[in-house]
Amino acid sequence: MGGTSTSAIGEGRLDDTSGGRTRLAFDLDADICVVGGGIAGLTVALCAARQGASVVVLEGRQVGWNASGHMAGTVMPGFALPLPDLVERVGLSHARELWALSREGAEFIRANVTEAMMPGIARSEGVLEVSNVDAGDGLLRRLQMLGADFGTEVEGWQVERVRSALKTGRYFQGIHYPTAFQLDGQKYVHALARLALRAGARIFEDTPVVSIDATGVRKRIVTPSARLRAAHIVLAGNTHLGAPLRRLSDTLLPVWRYGGITAPLGERLHEAIGFSGSVSDTDGIDHFRIVDGDRLMWVSPETTWPMRPGTFAGAVARRIRSVFPQLGQVEIAESFGGVTGQTVHGMPQVGQLRKGLWVASGFGRQGLNTSAMAGQLIAQGILAGDERWRLFSPFELVWAGGASGRVAGYVVSLWTRGSSAVAGGLARHRERVRVKERAREARLAEARRKAAAPRRLPMRPQPSDMMEGAGEER
Repeated sequence: MGGTSTSAIGEGRLDDTSGGRTRLAFDLDADICVVGGGIAGLTVALCAARQGASVVVLEGRQVGWNASGHMAGTVMPGFALPLPDLVERVGLSHARELWALSREGAEFIRANVTEAMMPGIARSEGVLEVSNVDAGDGLLRRLQMLGADFGTEVEGWQVERVRSALKTGRYFQGIHYPTAFQLDGQKYVHALARLALRAGARIFEDTPVVSIDATGVRKRIVTPSARLRAAHIVLAGNTHLGAPLRRLSDTLLPVWRYGGITAPLGERLHEAIGFSGSVSDTDGIDHFRIVDGDRLMWVSPETTWPMRPGTFAGAVARRIRSVFPQLGQVEIAESFGGVTGQTVHGMPQVGQLRKGLWVASGFGRQGLNTSAMAGQLIAQGILAGDERWRLFSPFELVWAGGASGRVAGYVVSLWTRGSSAVAGGLARHRERVRVKERAREARLAEARRKAAAPRRLPMRPQPSDMMEGAGEER
């Protein structure tokens, strides 16, 4: 990525001003028009503007209003598609290249946060992925694949270490990613917008796209109050691209994920959770971490239809209590949620649909690093001829099933949660049975040991002793 270092911006610290984000009310020409003001779109804008391109970002609402600014904020390599499935789909060598790209996305975010000294970003290190079932053999295979085959820094945690950090019997083994991290997603996306503005990009909020004509050398974009022409259009608008780009938005299954942040819990929170990073389970059900010192952020419920985030406050509180009963009744002080677009194949959609028309979408369950990676790839593809975006060619646009797909997605989500609960319950039951069996075996072993020990019989009196006793009686 070319351009100047972000540490040279202003006086070395990125301030909180966010000017320059008004509604587009006049016609414009630009090299690149980005549709969507989330992390992917803003990363394209930042990288391209740093290389001298004229960039315009059109956001239908406000920057970071949806998933980019309202999720858990975990940054680590990887994709929603499980690694063994990725290898099976494209082969080991290809999978390694894709994994390396996802790692670059994570490092891009880390560099921005570090160099620009983004205020209030609340970065913390380490991610712990825990298993809902006793899966020691599976843990070893996964560690082997991540470490030896994909060069990822990971640590395997046995049950005792996991439960030392998380005081609950809910989880068994875990995989620790010490170089992964998390941050305040909403503050990051707004800081990213400010970086893009300072690099020379122009961002227009409350400016939905009415229509797009992608034919010709100069593409045409129509908004409610202005027209724009650009050599390249980047579609980074998730499920909200709507009628002008129905073919693309129909390839995404909209999934709303909700979460909450508790009121301050004091020292009891640290007694229950002794891990400062974020924690997620391997089934993708729960994702939580400590924020603001003594509050717990917890993301769990999801639906394929929109609902008010506050509707799920009770469900979040009950979920917390089921995992950490020692916390008691917790108050959910803040609720949040956002919709993500999930693809049928589980990989993001990154690349060029036709000459000059690019797509960066499908980031549901992918993590912030993947959005950043897509933005980098597309900016480099446009301005430097970098064709690594072709690594995503095997993952084409696949129709997500419309309303039927949403029903099916909701049923699958319920089935996943139900099967996870059953599997976890059985695993904990088997663990209790093993504990009782070991205790019984220990008692039997102790009884056998005592039975086998030689008995000390009372000493029989010797004849001489008897004679002496008799003499005394006389």
